[in-house]
Amino acid sequence: MEHGKNRNNNRRGGRDRDLSRKPQRREEDRDRIQAELDENVIIGRNAVRELLLGGRDVDKLYVTSGEKEGSINQLLGIAAERGIPITECDRTRLDSMAKGGRHQGVIAIAAERNYSSIDEILNYAQSRGEPPFVVICDGVEDPHNLGAIIRSAECVGAHGVIIPKRRAVGLTATVSKSSAGALEHMLVAKVTNLSSTIDELKERGLWIYAADMDGTAYYKTDMKGAVALVLGSEGFGISRLVKEKCDFVVSIPLYGQVNSMNVSCAAAVLLAEAARQRNDKEV
Repeated sequence: MEHGKNRNNNRRGGRDRDLSRKPQRREEDRDRIQAELDENVIIGRNAVRELLLGGRDVDKLYVTSGEKEGSINQLLGIAAERGIPITECDRTRLDSMAKGGRHQGVIAIAAERNYSSIDEILNYAQSRGEPPFVVICDGVEDPHNLGAIIRSAECVGAHGVIIPKRRAVGLTATVSKSSAGALEHMLVAKVTNLSSTIDELKERGLWIYAADMDGTAYYKTDMKGAVALVLGSEGFGISRLVKEKCDFVVSIPLYGQVNSMNVSCAAAVLLAEAARQRNDKEV
């Protein structure tokens, strides 16, 4: 019996020693997990709170469905004040996003870089002595497509790209990588309402061109001067309300069996033509 008692004590002692090391292991595990995550994915209430109170732009906040008490409620309030989209989802999705990290019911997606304003884009064009040349992405959801569009826009000398806050990808690390460095040289504005933004651009002298199938061939369309080219989402194209705001519709004639181009490929074709016209004095 005495031998069994000592054995149990040793077990308890072993557990006590393990417990004394657990806080350090948890901290090391947390650091390891955060290092393995996309650097734009911020997990845990304290980390998200510091992000929201800091100066870095945030694309989206994910919270567990129904979780609106205590510190989570405070985070939701801060996000709402900053106009950050909030998505409720089940814990399984958060667990997957956190890759085993202790997310405490909240995950934030930080922007790869801070966003610019419409004024900054137009002022940049003015500083270069050029009529504004802007790209508007209406609901582009694939980060590889957005990155490729930003790359093409930078290559042809566009002054800025505009994206919506909701139902579209933000400036993620994948977008940055797909842009092949172009994001560092491109002003990107994120707006609440594309329709009102188009109204503002029209008031400031820009002509708005929608890229869609039922328009005039791009090589027959005058795209000189102050212009904004609107590109639609991968699945649904340009929304009806946004298209109604546009001044012109421009198309790429297709001669194969497939009835549409990938949005980033179409962007490259149309932006290159617009740039050619803007830089060819004889056009």
